[in-house]
Amino acid sequence: MTDIPSFDMPDESAQDRDTKTPRLWRDAGWTARVIKNEDDEGWAVEMIKDGEPEPALVGPWTMGRDKKNPKPLDTAAFNTLVKTASEVLRRHEQQLHAMLHKSIAVSGRSATFNVTLDIVPDEDDPYALLAACDDAGEQIAQVRVAPTFKLNMTSATAWIENDFRKPG
Repeated sequence: MTDIPSFDMPDESAQDRDTKTPRLWRDAGWTARVIKNEDDEGWAVEMIKDGEPEPALVGPWTMGRDKKNPKPLDTAAFNTLVKTASEVLRRHEQQLHAMLHKSIAVSGRSATFNVTLDIVPDEDDPYALLAACDDAGEQIAQVRVAPTFKLNMTSATAWIENDFRKPG
């Protein structure tokens, strides 16, 4: 039997967790990388959240004193970049949520209904769920509709008046 040499591999997660070099910082679930700006002769910084394939933020970066190389990353700059990139992601999530989830209150049949449209952006079979809840929050009806269904006062009222049958 042949002995197979064992190699001690460094713990990548511990190694990647806290990197602090002039052009690369990894900390608190974020990576800041100073890169050559392809649009001009300057530098840019990209902020990537751990586990994400694309940067959350890419912006210009300050030149150093020699006017050739980038200013080195530091704690204050990194913290500001994390805060800004986190806000960009938060706004993106809020916008996506607003696009996929609509809600409208409709009075009809001597009651008020909260009608919702939740779009499910499945790559193969996207669809939306149109639902109505009463004042107590009890779901009265739910139907599957096209993801392009437009929820507005007219469409919601027509759905209620048609006994919550699937819109044609």
